[in-house]
Amino acid sequence: MTTAPVTPSPARAATPSSGPGAGLQRRTSALAARVGLLGGLGAALVVACLLAAATGQFHIPVSEVVGSVLHRAGLDLGPLPTHPQAENNLWNVRFPRVVMAALVGAALASAGALMQGVFGNPLAEPGVVGVSSGAAVAAAVVIVFSLDFAGTWTIAVCAFLGGLATTLLVYVMARDNGRTEVVTLVLTGIAVNAVASAGLAFLLFLGNTAAREEIVFWTLGSMNGSRWPEVQVVVPLVVVGLVASLLLARQLDLLALGDRAARHVGVDVERLRLVAIVVVAVLTAAGVAFCGVIAFVGLVVPHLIRMVAGPGHRMLVPASALGGATLLVVADLWARTAIAYADLPIGMLTSLVGGPFFFWLLRRTRRTAGGWA
Repeated sequence: MTTAPVTPSPARAATPSSGPGAGLQRRTSALAARVGLLGGLGAALVVACLLAAATGQFHIPVSEVVGSVLHRAGLDLGPLPTHPQAENNLWNVRFPRVVMAALVGAALASAGALMQGVFGNPLAEPGVVGVSSGAAVAAAVVIVFSLDFAGTWTIAVCAFLGGLATTLLVYVMARDNGRTEVVTLVLTGIAVNAVASAGLAFLLFLGNTAAREEIVFWTLGSMNGSRWPEVQVVVPLVVVGLVASLLLARQLDLLALGDRAARHVGVDVERLRLVAIVVVAVLTAAGVAFCGVIAFVGLVVPHLIRMVAGPGHRMLVPASALGGATLLVVADLWARTAIAYADLPIGMLTSLVGGPFFFWLLRRTRRTAGGWA
């Protein structure tokens, strides 16, 4: 008895996971997901900025905020603020503060994404390499000894240079035989941070009551007093840092395979680490120079974005920048409205949220890894 040849059914012959159109479909879906995530974060940032600009000691309707922006852009659309001081308050007080919060949040979050990529560890954040502690010590020196060589910019200039110098010191001390091991870099950063903390405590001891209060307030972080001249200094630094981060994204994805595998595909691992750490230092120092130390943004935001978007840095870096900007704008809004006629330190609020999150992340990482080696 002969049997008829079996022909594949149409359903089996063209499965969704095979064929020339399947790859294109997956790429289209991935692109749509990326555009959706970035679009959603961008929309959230715009809404947060409008609410932050509208909210204060006297309320300005969001429609009037939008109308003021459109009129400044040359478009005769929307209502102008009706309060006699609203226009001046918006453009000289609130908008500079909102823009500064967005810039600092984007800088710290993208710096955290780079740090976690360089170290291959979701628990890493910019403070590991001593940027924040170095900036704090430099600012404290200016405050205690009343230095004034750059006028009102003295603290910001010294904080920026102190953060860069500390980072380069950590990197140089961690190098051995032309290589920098990640563990050595982390331990060196911890040691330098400890010395910087001791130096900061000594400066607090030397300073008078006014100097101590200013140092404590600076180390807690605040957007209070942000004006357009400061924003104009921070903008180019943050833009350069973000562009450099995007250019490093592909190599960081290859570094995730391991140092040896990355070298085999042509990545100069040492050069990549040095450039990435310098970019982290520039971004973080630009963020803390005018606003003080703001903790946990570089830890929390990249990890949350990674849980949604995956580990690819070409998506992680811009999404972290948008997420960090949104987070800090909202945190600053909370800082100046939580208590009437008071401006809480924003670093205190980010630590209040970031501390429990870090503990949860620590427990989750340990459970996923099956315990610490």
